[in-house]
Amino acid sequence: MRKALRWVLSLVVLIGTLSTAGAATAAQPDTTDIKDRLLAIPGVSLIEEKPYPGYRFFVLNFTQPVDHRHPAKGTFQQRITVLHKDTSRPTVFYTGGYNVSTTPSRREPTQIVDGNQVSMEYRFFTPSRPAPADWTKLDIWQAASDQHRIFTAFKKIYDKKWISTGGSKGGMTATYYERFYPKDMDGVVAYVAPNDVVNKEDSAYDRFFAKVGTKECRDRLNAVQREALVRREPLEKKYAEYAAAEGLTFTTIGSLDKAYEAVVLDYVWGFWQYSLLADCDSDTIPKNAKTATDDEIWNSIDAISGFSAYADQGLEPYTPYYYQAGTQLGAPTIKFPHIEKKYIRYGYQPPRNFVPRDIKMKFQPHAMRDVDSWVRDNARHMLFVYGENDPWGAEPFHLGKKARDAYVFTAPGANHGARVSGLVESEKDLATARILKWAGVAPAAVQQDASKAKPLAKFDSKLDKRDVEREMTLRP
Repeated sequence: MRKALRWVLSLVVLIGTLSTAGAATAAQPDTTDIKDRLLAIPGVSLIEEKPYPGYRFFVLNFTQPVDHRHPAKGTFQQRITVLHKDTSRPTVFYTGGYNVSTTPSRREPTQIVDGNQVSMEYRFFTPSRPAPADWTKLDIWQAASDQHRIFTAFKKIYDKKWISTGGSKGGMTATYYERFYPKDMDGVVAYVAPNDVVNKEDSAYDRFFAKVGTKECRDRLNAVQREALVRREPLEKKYAEYAAAEGLTFTTIGSLDKAYEAVVLDYVWGFWQYSLLADCDSDTIPKNAKTATDDEIWNSIDAISGFSAYADQGLEPYTPYYYQAGTQLGAPTIKFPHIEKKYIRYGYQPPRNFVPRDIKMKFQPHAMRDVDSWVRDNARHMLFVYGENDPWGAEPFHLGKKARDAYVFTAPGANHGARVSGLVESEKDLATARILKWAGVAPAAVQQDASKAKPLAKFDSKLDKRDVEREMTLRP
């Protein structure tokens, strides 16, 4: 009996020893170089690594199915970047909704949580485009599924909390991702994200332009825009000379005349999207449009709208955006009460005019209605940030009674570059505190008092450049 008891006790001690050793082994961090760990992910290949103090920055390719519903029907290489801080830190998943920058940068939530950042190039933007391109596979669900696959693969290395973010079309993208894969992210920070629920109803934009800024500034901008159409003949002659010198063509939009009017009609919108009220007094905006020279009118329109924007060469890089605007996202149409009808031949042209005719398009009115309804009823851990003077904020996302721990804030006087840092103090504190909480890194003091919330990483003038990302023509 004694021998049996001694044997049982020995076995218990042995099991305990093995369990302790196993736990100690499991607790050891993976010391494999991060580049090797990233490249061990199936489908990941290295394009290049760029140095940056305190980080490792990788430009990668990630193999994606062209069609997530039928993965066996072909793949393409999607470009992504990784700004690596430490696997013990949270990760921010960023996309701007267009091409991805291959220069190290840190989005605002990444600075706030002092984390890693994975950035994705949106499908069908070159070079992340299947060949041949089946444009029917460019929709918000397929793009959300791209993000889901990237998250699933990289979560095995970056296993702490994740927050998705993006600005403008990127903010829309982060929202759509949350709608289709609500269990992936621990929080969402969507900046200046338009929400065009009913594509044919755009009166909100007309109301916006009737009161934005000051009357003096509105009148000054409207006068320049009108004068550019009044002087259409001499300025289009100048445009033709410019196009010939630059090798610009107008096959997609149909004519130089259509392109000219499109550029001019973007002028007021473009000013408020990218400029501040104080910029209205700059030399870029003629004080008296009627007495300004042709060159002064031309230079003002070109500086804000860009005369190359609607040429084939300006449109081609953004074909994926215009395709989506004309099939799911919607596009605004506004009125011009300060311009007589005789001067406007086309008005705001539909996205169909900006996409080559061999690409078929059909609008799906249910797509945005579905997302809007979902956000109103299901938003959790979501923050929407808008700029008071940004036209794209005229149709924002709204939260319903069923939303939980979700917020919509507007930065006073801000344009399309609105940030959490530009919110009024109480909202800035609350937003920062919630982002820290969602990322699992909120200090105890912040959990008790949101006014103590501050970004965990120091501002870096190169890494944290906050200038609004300027895109010529009417694009979010």
